[in-house]
Amino acid sequence: MSDVVSLTKELVSRPSVTPNDAGCQQLIGARLASIGFKIEHLRFGSVDNLWARFGSSGNLLVFAGHTDVVTPGSLELWDSDPFVPVIKNGVLYGRGAADMKAGLAAMVVAAEQFLQDKRNLTGSIAFLITSDEEGPSIDGTHRVVELLEKRSVKIDWCVLGEPSSLHEFGDTLRNGRRGSLTGLLRIHGVQGHIAYPERADNPIQRALPALTELYQQHWDDGNEHFSPTSFQISNFNSGTGAGNVIPASADIRFNFRYSNMVTAEQLQERVHKILDKHKLRYQIEWRAMGNPFLTPPGLLTATAQKVIFDITGKLPKLDTGGGTSDGRFIAPKGAQVIEFGPLNATIHKVNECVALTDLELLVCVYKGIMQALLDCST
Repeated sequence: MSDVVSLTKELVSRPSVTPNDAGCQQLIGARLASIGFKIEHLRFGSVDNLWARFGSSGNLLVFAGHTDVVTPGSLELWDSDPFVPVIKNGVLYGRGAADMKAGLAAMVVAAEQFLQDKRNLTGSIAFLITSDEEGPSIDGTHRVVELLEKRSVKIDWCVLGEPSSLHEFGDTLRNGRRGSLTGLLRIHGVQGHIAYPERADNPIQRALPALTELYQQHWDDGNEHFSPTSFQISNFNSGTGAGNVIPASADIRFNFRYSNMVTAEQLQERVHKILDKHKLRYQIEWRAMGNPFLTPPGLLTATAQKVIFDITGKLPKLDTGGGTSDGRFIAPKGAQVIEFGPLNATIHKVNECVALTDLELLVCVYKGIMQALLDCST
Protein backbone atom coordinates (compact mmCIF):
# COMPACT_ATOMS: atom_id res chain seq x y z
CA MET A 1 0.00 0.00 0.00
CA SER A 2 1.41 3.40 -0.97
CA ASP A 3 2.11 6.14 1.59
CA VAL A 4 -0.75 8.34 0.40
CA VAL A 5 -3.32 5.53 0.48
CA SER A 6 -2.15 4.45 3.92
CA LEU A 7 -2.33 7.99 5.33
CA THR A 8 -5.73 8.63 3.77
CA LYS A 9 -7.05 5.48 5.42
CA GLU A 10 -5.63 6.54 8.79
CA LEU A 11 -7.33 9.93 8.52
CA VAL A 12 -10.67 8.52 7.34
CA SER A 13 -10.69 6.07 10.25
CA ARG A 14 -10.83 8.99 12.70
CA PRO A 15 -14.45 10.20 13.20
CA SER A 16 -13.67 13.90 13.00
CA VAL A 17 -17.17 15.33 12.68
CA THR A 18 -17.08 19.14 13.07
CA PRO A 19 -15.49 20.50 15.25
CA ASN A 20 -13.86 17.31 16.53
CA ASP A 21 -10.42 16.76 15.02
CA ALA A 22 -10.15 13.23 16.49
CA GLY A 23 -6.36 13.36 16.49
CA CYS A 24 -5.94 13.98 12.76
CA GLN A 25 -3.82 17.08 13.23
CA GLN A 26 -1.58 15.35 15.77
CA LEU A 27 -0.93 12.64 13.18
CA ILE A 28 -0.24 15.16 10.41
CA GLY A 29 1.85 17.36 12.69
CA ALA A 30 4.06 14.46 13.75
CA ARG A 31 4.79 13.54 10.14
CA LEU A 32 5.58 17.12 9.20
CA ALA A 33 7.78 17.58 12.27
CA SER A 34 9.80 14.54 11.26
CA ILE A 35 10.84 16.28 8.01
CA GLY A 36 11.76 19.58 9.60
CA PHE A 37 8.55 21.59 9.94
CA LYS A 38 8.07 23.80 12.98
CA ILE A 39 4.71 22.82 14.46
CA GLU A 40 2.13 24.95 16.28
CA HIS A 41 -1.13 23.51 17.52
CA LEU A 42 -3.57 26.41 17.92
CA ARG A 43 -6.83 25.78 19.72
CA PHE A 44 -9.55 28.42 19.73
CA GLY A 45 -12.69 27.49 21.62
CA SER A 46 -13.56 23.92 20.64
CA VAL A 47 -11.63 24.09 17.38
CA ASP A 48 -8.19 22.60 16.70
CA ASN A 49 -5.91 24.27 14.17
CA LEU A 50 -2.46 23.39 12.91
CA TRP A 51 0.15 25.82 11.61
CA ALA A 52 3.30 24.13 10.38
CA ARG A 53 6.15 25.86 8.53
CA PHE A 54 9.35 24.78 6.82
CA GLY A 55 11.75 27.66 6.15
CA SER A 56 11.53 31.25 7.30
CA SER A 57 12.31 33.40 4.28
CA GLY A 58 11.30 34.01 0.70
CA ASN A 59 7.86 33.58 -0.83
CA LEU A 60 5.51 31.49 1.27
CA LEU A 61 3.49 28.65 -0.28
CA VAL A 62 0.72 27.41 2.01
CA PHE A 63 -1.21 24.15 1.69
CA ALA A 64 -4.55 24.59 3.45
CA GLY A 65 -7.40 22.28 4.34
CA HIS A 66 -9.66 20.85 7.00
CA THR A 67 -9.78 17.65 9.00
CA ASP A 68 -13.43 17.97 9.97
CA VAL A 69 -16.14 16.17 8.04
CA VAL A 70 -19.92 16.37 7.89
CA THR A 71 -21.95 13.80 9.78
CA PRO A 72 -22.39 10.49 7.94
CA GLY A 73 -26.12 10.54 8.69
CA SER A 74 -28.00 7.26 8.88
CA LEU A 75 -25.46 4.42 9.01
CA GLU A 76 -28.00 2.04 7.50
CA LEU A 77 -27.68 3.87 4.19
CA TRP A 78 -23.95 3.17 3.93
CA ASP A 79 -22.61 -0.01 2.39
CA SER A 80 -19.96 -0.09 5.12
CA ASP A 81 -19.06 1.77 8.31
CA PRO A 82 -18.21 5.35 7.17
CA PHE A 83 -15.27 5.51 9.57
CA VAL A 84 -13.82 2.13 8.66
CA PRO A 85 -12.14 2.81 5.30
CA VAL A 86 -12.78 0.12 2.73
CA ILE A 87 -11.01 -0.35 -0.59
CA LYS A 88 -13.04 -2.00 -3.33
CA ASN A 89 -12.24 -2.13 -7.04
CA GLY A 90 -9.57 0.53 -6.74
CA VAL A 91 -11.77 2.96 -4.79
CA LEU A 92 -11.42 3.99 -1.13
CA TYR A 93 -14.75 4.49 0.67
CA GLY A 94 -15.37 6.45 3.87
CA ARG A 95 -16.67 9.75 5.22
CA GLY A 96 -14.20 12.47 4.32
CA ALA A 97 -12.38 10.37 1.73
CA ALA A 98 -12.89 13.08 -0.90
CA ASP A 99 -13.73 16.07 1.29
CA MET A 100 -10.98 16.39 2.12
CA LYS A 101 -8.75 13.82 3.74
CA ALA A 102 -7.47 12.66 0.38
CA GLY A 103 -6.23 16.19 -0.25
CA LEU A 104 -4.59 16.41 3.17
CA ALA A 105 -2.84 13.07 2.80
CA ALA A 106 -1.60 13.96 -0.68
CA MET A 107 -0.24 17.30 0.55
CA VAL A 108 1.71 15.68 3.38
CA VAL A 109 3.16 12.91 1.21
CA ALA A 110 4.02 15.41 -1.54
CA ALA A 111 5.91 17.54 0.99
CA GLU A 112 7.74 14.48 2.29
CA GLN A 113 8.82 13.49 -1.20
CA PHE A 114 9.77 17.01 -2.23
CA LEU A 115 11.85 17.75 0.86
CA GLN A 116 13.60 14.39 0.84
CA ASP A 117 16.38 15.88 -1.27
CA LYS A 118 15.50 19.58 -1.31
CA ARG A 119 16.76 21.63 1.62
CA ASN A 120 17.83 24.81 -0.21
CA LEU A 121 14.60 26.39 -1.39
CA THR A 122 13.75 29.73 -2.91
CA GLY A 123 10.99 30.16 -0.33
CA SER A 124 9.05 28.48 2.47
CA ILE A 125 6.28 25.89 2.76
CA ALA A 126 3.51 25.90 5.36
CA PHE A 127 0.37 23.98 6.25
CA LEU A 128 -2.77 25.64 7.64
CA ILE A 129 -5.27 23.03 8.75
CA THR A 130 -8.48 23.48 10.74
CA SER A 131 -11.28 21.35 12.19
CA ASP A 132 -13.96 23.99 11.61
CA GLU A 133 -14.48 24.34 7.85
CA GLU A 134 -17.74 22.39 7.65
CA GLY A 135 -19.17 24.22 10.66
CA PRO A 136 -19.47 27.87 11.73
CA SER A 137 -15.93 28.64 10.51
CA ILE A 138 -15.40 31.14 13.31
CA ASP A 139 -12.53 29.66 15.31
CA GLY A 140 -10.73 27.97 12.44
CA THR A 141 -8.86 29.38 9.47
CA HIS A 142 -10.36 32.80 10.11
CA ARG A 143 -8.69 33.01 13.54
CA VAL A 144 -5.38 31.58 12.34
CA VAL A 145 -5.18 34.09 9.49
CA GLU A 146 -5.82 36.92 11.95
CA LEU A 147 -2.99 35.60 14.14
CA LEU A 148 -0.62 35.36 11.19
CA GLU A 149 -1.46 38.91 10.18
CA LYS A 150 -0.55 40.15 13.67
CA ARG A 151 2.77 38.35 13.28
CA SER A 152 3.28 40.02 9.87
CA VAL A 153 3.30 36.64 8.14
CA LYS A 154 2.45 37.14 4.47
CA ILE A 155 1.07 34.23 2.44
CA ASP A 156 2.03 34.57 -1.22
CA TRP A 157 0.43 31.44 -2.66
CA CYS A 158 -2.17 29.11 -1.19
CA VAL A 159 -3.33 25.72 -2.48
CA LEU A 160 -6.46 24.28 -0.87
CA GLY A 161 -7.05 20.57 -1.26
CA GLU A 162 -10.80 20.90 -1.73
CA PRO A 163 -12.29 18.37 -4.20
CA SER A 164 -12.47 20.51 -7.32
CA SER A 165 -12.66 17.99 -10.17
CA LEU A 166 -16.13 17.71 -11.70
CA HIS A 167 -16.15 14.82 -14.18
CA GLU A 168 -12.56 13.64 -14.49
CA PHE A 169 -9.54 14.15 -12.29
CA GLY A 170 -7.82 17.35 -13.34
CA ASP A 171 -10.64 18.93 -15.32
CA THR A 172 -11.28 21.88 -12.97
CA LEU A 173 -9.13 24.32 -11.03
CA ARG A 174 -10.95 26.76 -8.79
CA ASN A 175 -9.47 30.25 -8.68
CA GLY A 176 -12.22 31.87 -6.64
CA ARG A 177 -15.62 31.40 -5.06
CA ARG A 178 -18.90 33.23 -5.09
CA GLY A 179 -20.08 35.08 -2.01
CA SER A 180 -22.73 33.56 0.22
CA LEU A 181 -25.40 35.58 2.03
CA THR A 182 -28.25 34.00 4.00
CA GLY A 183 -31.45 35.69 5.10
CA LEU A 184 -33.67 34.42 7.93
CA LEU A 185 -37.01 36.08 7.30
CA ARG A 186 -40.12 36.07 9.49
CA ILE A 187 -43.36 37.40 8.05
CA HIS A 188 -45.87 38.45 10.71
CA GLY A 189 -49.61 37.92 10.35
CA VAL A 190 -52.62 37.52 12.62
CA GLN A 191 -53.76 34.07 13.69
CA GLY A 192 -57.40 33.20 13.29
CA HIS A 193 -60.04 30.70 12.24
CA ILE A 194 -59.72 29.78 8.58
CA ALA A 195 -63.50 30.27 8.13
CA TYR A 196 -63.14 33.94 9.12
CA PRO A 197 -60.22 35.25 7.04
CA GLU A 198 -61.43 38.84 7.48
CA ARG A 199 -60.52 38.51 11.18
CA ALA A 200 -57.01 37.24 10.48
CA ASP A 201 -54.02 38.08 8.31
CA ASN A 202 -52.47 35.13 6.51
CA PRO A 203 -48.64 35.52 6.49
CA ILE A 204 -48.20 32.72 3.95
CA GLN A 205 -50.40 34.36 1.35
CA ARG A 206 -48.85 37.75 2.19
CA ALA A 207 -45.36 36.36 1.62
CA LEU A 208 -45.93 34.63 -1.72
CA PRO A 209 -46.04 37.69 -4.02
CA ALA A 210 -42.89 39.13 -2.44
CA LEU A 211 -41.05 35.81 -2.64
CA THR A 212 -42.11 35.43 -6.26
CA GLU A 213 -40.70 38.86 -7.06
CA LEU A 214 -37.45 38.04 -5.27
CA TYR A 215 -37.16 34.78 -7.19
CA GLN A 216 -37.80 36.51 -10.50
CA GLN A 217 -35.33 39.35 -9.88
CA HIS A 218 -32.40 39.83 -12.22
CA TRP A 219 -29.62 40.52 -9.72
CA ASP A 220 -26.69 40.89 -12.13
CA ASP A 221 -25.19 39.45 -15.31
CA GLY A 222 -22.07 37.97 -13.74
CA ASN A 223 -18.87 38.31 -15.74
CA GLU A 224 -16.11 36.26 -17.34
CA HIS A 225 -15.15 34.82 -13.95
CA PHE A 226 -18.48 34.53 -12.11
CA SER A 227 -21.91 33.24 -13.08
CA PRO A 228 -24.88 35.56 -12.37
CA THR A 229 -26.02 35.94 -8.79
CA SER A 230 -28.67 33.41 -7.76
CA PHE A 231 -31.44 33.56 -5.14
CA GLN A 232 -32.80 30.33 -3.68
CA ILE A 233 -35.30 29.56 -0.92
CA SER A 234 -34.16 26.62 1.19
CA ASN A 235 -36.80 26.52 3.94
CA PHE A 236 -40.42 27.67 4.39
CA ASN A 237 -42.08 26.89 7.71
CA SER A 238 -45.50 27.94 8.93
CA GLY A 239 -48.78 26.65 10.32
CA THR A 240 -49.91 25.12 13.59
CA GLY A 241 -50.55 21.67 12.18
CA ALA A 242 -54.29 22.25 12.29
CA GLY A 243 -56.20 22.45 9.04
CA ASN A 244 -58.55 25.23 10.14
CA VAL A 245 -56.12 27.79 11.62
CA ILE A 246 -54.48 30.70 9.82
CA PRO A 247 -50.98 30.92 11.33
CA ALA A 248 -49.51 33.94 13.04
CA SER A 249 -46.21 33.92 11.19
CA ALA A 250 -44.18 32.33 8.41
CA ASP A 251 -40.43 31.67 8.54
CA ILE A 252 -38.40 31.63 5.34
CA ARG A 253 -34.71 30.92 4.90
CA PHE A 254 -33.07 31.96 1.65
CA ASN A 255 -29.57 32.30 0.26
CA PHE A 256 -27.72 34.34 -2.32
CA ARG A 257 -24.67 32.95 -4.12
CA TYR A 258 -23.38 36.17 -5.57
CA SER A 259 -20.74 37.41 -7.96
CA ASN A 260 -18.30 40.26 -7.48
CA MET A 261 -20.61 42.49 -9.54
CA VAL A 262 -22.71 43.17 -6.46
CA THR A 263 -22.08 43.55 -2.72
CA ALA A 264 -23.86 41.94 0.21
CA GLU A 265 -25.05 45.39 1.28
CA GLN A 266 -26.61 46.04 -2.13
CA LEU A 267 -28.42 42.70 -2.04
CA GLN A 268 -29.78 43.41 1.43
CA GLU A 269 -31.00 46.85 0.36
CA ARG A 270 -32.83 45.45 -2.67
CA VAL A 271 -34.49 42.72 -0.57
CA HIS A 272 -35.74 45.26 1.97
CA LYS A 273 -37.16 47.45 -0.80
CA ILE A 274 -39.15 44.54 -2.22
CA LEU A 275 -40.46 43.45 1.17
CA ASP A 276 -41.43 47.03 2.01
CA LYS A 277 -43.08 47.44 -1.39
CA HIS A 278 -45.42 44.56 -0.52
CA LYS A 279 -46.23 46.20 2.84
CA LEU A 280 -45.14 43.20 4.86
CA ARG A 281 -44.60 43.22 8.59
CA TYR A 282 -41.36 41.34 8.97
CA GLN A 283 -38.10 40.75 10.74
CA ILE A 284 -34.95 39.63 8.96
CA GLU A 285 -31.60 38.39 10.22
CA TRP A 286 -28.69 38.46 7.80
CA ARG A 287 -25.82 35.99 7.93
CA ALA A 288 -22.84 36.76 5.71
CA MET A 289 -21.02 33.48 5.05
CA GLY A 290 -18.27 34.97 2.92
CA ASN A 291 -17.58 37.56 0.25
CA PRO A 292 -16.63 36.52 -3.29
CA PHE A 293 -12.92 36.24 -3.97
CA LEU A 294 -10.94 35.81 -7.15
CA THR A 295 -7.35 35.03 -8.07
CA PRO A 296 -6.99 36.37 -11.62
CA PRO A 297 -4.97 34.27 -14.07
CA GLY A 298 -1.32 34.70 -13.10
CA LEU A 299 1.69 32.85 -11.80
CA LEU A 300 -0.10 30.43 -9.46
CA THR A 301 -2.95 29.54 -11.81
CA ALA A 302 -0.59 29.17 -14.77
CA THR A 303 1.83 27.03 -12.76
CA ALA A 304 -0.92 24.74 -11.51
CA GLN A 305 -2.50 24.41 -14.96
CA LYS A 306 0.84 23.46 -16.52
CA VAL A 307 1.64 20.92 -13.80
CA ILE A 308 -1.81 19.33 -14.07
CA PHE A 309 -1.59 19.22 -17.87
CA ASP A 310 1.87 17.64 -17.78
CA ILE A 311 0.64 14.93 -15.39
CA THR A 312 -2.86 14.23 -16.68
CA GLY A 313 -2.90 15.53 -20.25
CA LYS A 314 -5.86 17.76 -19.31
CA LEU A 315 -5.80 21.54 -19.15
CA PRO A 316 -8.06 22.32 -16.18
CA LYS A 317 -10.73 24.94 -16.60
CA LEU A 318 -10.58 27.90 -14.22
CA ASP A 319 -13.82 27.98 -12.25
CA THR A 320 -15.43 29.87 -9.34
CA GLY A 321 -18.47 27.66 -8.74
CA GLY A 322 -19.39 25.45 -5.83
CA GLY A 323 -19.98 26.38 -2.22
CA THR A 324 -17.84 28.42 0.11
CA SER A 325 -14.33 27.47 1.19
CA ASP A 326 -11.75 28.79 3.63
CA GLY A 327 -10.11 30.55 0.72
CA ARG A 328 -12.50 33.40 1.59
CA PHE A 329 -10.36 34.13 4.66
CA ILE A 330 -6.98 33.81 2.97
CA ALA A 331 -7.46 35.61 -0.37
CA PRO A 332 -8.44 39.01 1.12
CA LYS A 333 -5.01 39.19 2.78
CA GLY A 334 -3.37 39.42 -0.62
CA ALA A 335 -2.57 35.77 -1.33
CA GLN A 336 -3.08 34.08 -4.67
CA VAL A 337 -5.45 31.20 -3.88
CA ILE A 338 -6.41 28.13 -5.87
CA GLU A 339 -8.27 24.93 -5.03
CA PHE A 340 -7.43 21.61 -6.55
CA GLY A 341 -8.37 18.12 -5.48
CA PRO A 342 -10.12 14.87 -6.43
CA LEU A 343 -13.61 14.35 -7.83
CA ASN A 344 -16.40 15.96 -5.82
CA ALA A 345 -19.24 13.75 -7.10
CA THR A 346 -19.68 11.92 -3.77
CA ILE A 347 -18.89 14.63 -1.21
CA HIS A 348 -21.43 14.93 1.63
CA LYS A 349 -23.17 11.79 0.30
CA VAL A 350 -23.39 8.22 1.56
CA ASN A 351 -20.59 6.00 0.30
CA GLU A 352 -18.26 8.97 -0.22
CA CYS A 353 -15.16 7.79 -2.04
CA VAL A 354 -11.94 8.58 -3.89
CA ALA A 355 -10.15 6.59 -6.59
CA LEU A 356 -6.72 5.32 -5.60
CA THR A 357 -5.26 6.36 -8.95
CA ASP A 358 -6.45 9.93 -8.32
CA LEU A 359 -4.73 9.89 -4.93
CA GLU A 360 -1.41 9.05 -6.54
CA LEU A 361 -1.88 11.70 -9.23
CA LEU A 362 -2.77 14.29 -6.58
CA VAL A 363 0.57 13.74 -4.85
CA CYS A 364 2.32 14.34 -8.17
CA VAL A 365 0.39 17.57 -8.75
CA TYR A 366 1.14 19.04 -5.31
CA LYS A 367 4.78 18.02 -5.57
CA GLY A 368 4.96 19.52 -9.06
CA ILE A 369 3.61 22.84 -7.81
CA MET A 370 6.25 22.92 -5.08
CA GLN A 371 8.98 22.14 -7.58
CA ALA A 372 7.83 24.85 -10.00
CA LEU A 373 7.52 27.58 -7.37
CA LEU A 374 10.23 26.77 -4.82
CA ASP A 375 12.89 24.45 -6.23
CA CYS A 376 15.97 26.61 -6.83
CA SER A 377 17.40 23.98 -9.18
CA THR A 378 14.58 24.34 -11.73
